[in-house]
Amino acid sequence: MLREEVACIAYHFHWSLESIVALNHVSRRRWCESATQLYQQLQGVNRE
Repeated sequence: MLREEVACIAYHFHWSLESIVALNHVSRRRWCESATQLYQQLQGVNRE
């Protein structure tokens, strides 16, 4: 789970590994969910 969270946050927000690992699990999940929502919104805009 940690690997997936790190990959998601690093990919979307370009944060360092140290910054991401310093977050607790709940915070990392929230950032991943935010990244997913933003990506989906952008995809919807690009399709229109």
